[in-house]
Amino acid sequence: MDNLNNHIDQNKEQYLSELFDLLRIPSVSADPAYKKDVEKTAEFVKGKLISAGAENVKICETAGHSIVYGDKILDASLPTILVYGHYDVQPAEPFELWDTLPFEPEIRITEKHPEGAIFARGACDDKGQMYMHIKAFEVMMETDSLPCNVKFIIEGEEEVGSKNLEDFVQGNKELLKSDIVLVSDTGIIANDTPSITVGLRGMSYVEVKVTGPNRDLHSGIYGGAVANPINVLCDMIASLHDKEQHITIDGFYDDVADVSDEDRKEMAKAPFNEEIYKSDLKISATCGETGYSTTERASIRPTLDVNGMWGGYIGEGAKTVLPSQAFAKISMRLVPNQSSEKIAKLFQKHFEAIAPESVVVEVTPHHGGEAAVVPTNFTGYQAASMAMEKGFGKKPIPVRSGGSIPIVALFEKELGLKTILLGFGLDSDLIHSPNEHYGVFNFFKGIETIPLFYKYYTELNK
Repeated sequence: MDNLNNHIDQNKEQYLSELFDLLRIPSVSADPAYKKDVEKTAEFVKGKLISAGAENVKICETAGHSIVYGDKILDASLPTILVYGHYDVQPAEPFELWDTLPFEPEIRITEKHPEGAIFARGACDDKGQMYMHIKAFEVMMETDSLPCNVKFIIEGEEEVGSKNLEDFVQGNKELLKSDIVLVSDTGIIANDTPSITVGLRGMSYVEVKVTGPNRDLHSGIYGGAVANPINVLCDMIASLHDKEQHITIDGFYDDVADVSDEDRKEMAKAPFNEEIYKSDLKISATCGETGYSTTERASIRPTLDVNGMWGGYIGEGAKTVLPSQAFAKISMRLVPNQSSEKIAKLFQKHFEAIAPESVVVEVTPHHGGEAAVVPTNFTGYQAASMAMEKGFGKKPIPVRSGGSIPIVALFEKELGLKTILLGFGLDSDLIHSPNEHYGVFNFFKGIETIPLFYKYYTELNK
């Protein structure tokens, strides 16, 4: 592997330059205004796969944004790794909270990244981590060290729920036939404490609308006599949790898979400092479900959170209006055994039932996905652990994440494949927030470590 690492060292400046070009394209999948930029990004990825040495590279159109496919098949008798990533990014708003322009990447020193961090939307989620795989593949090709077959599937709709990926997977099972899926869209505990994500929460996302009078009203003339939809919505949302922060929707916890005391003890071994956690977030106290630690609340328990809420007048100055409508977007993170579709239906039934007669409630389900748990007793995890230990000089800790990657459950359901979540980001990298960034150390450590996974996985499956 020395030859491979030397090759990486000699090309670091070029790799960063290419990543910066990728980050400059505002591939925001949620906003139709960026449609051409999303298409441009797919073409960029296609071009880089071809130049890296992939074959059969093509842009596969869907009902939404395109999927980029490519492969390199050395020998049908060798294992095949299916690499998944996404090239779309979250919206960058609010722009005023960015210290630099979100689509003009630059490297700055931070406390967690003394070697520098790349600041840009998508730097960590997921362009930087996805691009590690293309560069790692390129290095293996150029040093003649690719030990097995590889297929790439890189989509442009992950940030909007992978709306068309399921249809693509169902219609291309033979094309995607592989032995394991490899994804870098997660993180590690710290740069000196490697970890591998072995659990993900699912998600059910809904939007609610509360309608009162047929038009906005003068709050002086009508206030006190007509229900204010914003007030009503606030009351309804507040009622979704009790004083112990349990979710009050009937049947919400019926299918929750409990985590054993033994597994909870193993999870507790991961280093975590509550005071540093609070200091980093500038909060005085944590908050959550009674009976669980902070890390457990954020990983093995289901949640319900308001992601956005609006209505009435929000412009400059004052306008005394009683609004006609109020809106909220709500996400529910789910744990193994919970069904995102079932939870969405339970939410809708409950929310409509608690609405007062003075308003009309409409619930619109958006995207959802299922939770997933990765076993640690199979060759995929063993190879990942060996690769991380070799790359970091320390055995990684298996951890469960509070995030959601719906494609993990999709790949297992449709292709019968387990997924290895070999991420290199840090919790402090501010993904989905202003000033998102990704460590230069982490970017290159990923490029160095990914080929080790290929090597060990191939050796363990001969």
